[in-house]
Amino acid sequence: MKILLVYPRYPDTFWSFRYALKFINKKASFPPLGLLTIAAMLPEDWQLKLVNMNFRGLKNRDIRWADYVFISAMVTQRSSARELIARCNKLGAKVVAGGPLFTTEYEDFSGVDHLVLDEAEVTLPPFLDDLKTGNARLIYTSTERPDITKTPIPRWSLIDMKHYSSMNIQYSRGCPYNCEFCDIVVLNGHKPRTKDKNQILAELEALYQHGWRAGVFVVDDNFIGNKKKLKKEILPAIINWMQKRKYPFVLLTETSINLADDEELMRLMVDAGFDTVFIGVESPNEESLAECDKHQNEGRDLIAAVKKIQNYGIQVQGGFIVGFDSDPLSIFKSQISFIQKSGIVTAMVGLLNAPRGTKLYQRLKKERRLLDNFSGDNTDCSINFIPKMKYETLVNGYKHILKTIYSPRQYYERVKTCLKEYRPKKKKGSSRLRFYHLVAFIKSIWFLGIWGKGKRYFWKLMLSTLFRRPRSLPLAISLSVYGFHFRKVAEKCVRLPVTGMATIGEANKTSR
Repeated sequence: MKILLVYPRYPDTFWSFRYALKFINKKASFPPLGLLTIAAMLPEDWQLKLVNMNFRGLKNRDIRWADYVFISAMVTQRSSARELIARCNKLGAKVVAGGPLFTTEYEDFSGVDHLVLDEAEVTLPPFLDDLKTGNARLIYTSTERPDITKTPIPRWSLIDMKHYSSMNIQYSRGCPYNCEFCDIVVLNGHKPRTKDKNQILAELEALYQHGWRAGVFVVDDNFIGNKKKLKKEILPAIINWMQKRKYPFVLLTETSINLADDEELMRLMVDAGFDTVFIGVESPNEESLAECDKHQNEGRDLIAAVKKIQNYGIQVQGGFIVGFDSDPLSIFKSQISFIQKSGIVTAMVGLLNAPRGTKLYQRLKKERRLLDNFSGDNTDCSINFIPKMKYETLVNGYKHILKTIYSPRQYYERVKTCLKEYRPKKKKGSSRLRFYHLVAFIKSIWFLGIWGKGKRYFWKLMLSTLFRRPRSLPLAISLSVYGFHFRKVAEKCVRLPVTGMATIGEANKTSR
């Protein structure tokens, strides 16, 4: 059997890092972990090819070669996935689709021969069994939450690692929280399920043996969902492995803000090689946090929590949202002030949307405020419901946030604030300079220091870092490169027209 695994293209968003990748001659941030894991579940005697459309064109001969084309996609890849399916249909190729996009929206897709939905550890084996006997059904679905200790190591041999800026692995699925707007519990459940230490070490070792020596993103919904197991078993094992290998990887992951409450956990994470976490801060407005059930963020000094994490040697990237019913007109100014004071350099600000299956989706449907499907990109100025705030006010306020926080002066000031708070722990091996670091430095001088917008702020940052925190100079350069990407995306968003919002009557028709 010949299987072509295809990953559709992402639009240009904050998370694509497409403009920043050019500085280090990389083509994508992360490989398609889902497809690589699926590949490891397929029979060993099958012939497999993988095409990541984010940097490689898909040729007709690739499609014609395959007996089946396997597609996995996130919601934001919807448009590319549709085009891909239509192309496969035109060429007569059979399509098998799965992943978050199809799991939540499978009814909206025609032209797919087999839908293998939900978690593949449960739904893929029966599909493969039926395929052997020629009796494969259209849909395979299950509400079962599988034991992920049986999930195989991704099939890294299918990719050329040199094209990527980071690799990725998964330790757990599910989140103990249930935020109204989040679809994690819909896809992966409320109770965190984890792999064991031997499994995680085997996955790290596999990357090591394939020659990888850079960043590794632990792509969990909430890495600290099971703190007890992390502290007792997983992190000590990773620390031992990393010390023996002289820290070949720098780790990053996603956590909740209550990481700041556990000093032992922060120390262990830093000792294990973690230097960055993404945290959903969402809003500095208490009423908005209460509205969306973000209880872990309520009643605390969020800026102090962020700075405490930074002080322990972990950079904080943050997610922020505007568009809650409880947002006052001052929310735009409050978000800007919070982001600048916190020193969160990578501040992903988006408009609130309601993904299918979420509590927010169900509430808005009941209130007859739903509009079209969520685009998957919460930075494209679209929302899929009627907001309480006037739509034009909301979108213009959102654009004002992006225009402000990613303007050169505010952005470089935020980098300086971050560097003041961030106190990394030096480890052997992890800070080793590589050739692409030199390339990035030269390109940053040219594009940011000579021809860049706000070049005087760039040089002020470089010089102050060189004289006050010379060890932080590589990080200052990296964050400056990120800023170039963020500005490009923000400028594109700010230029989008503010279109008229649908009426409540039109929302009522959609909700029915």
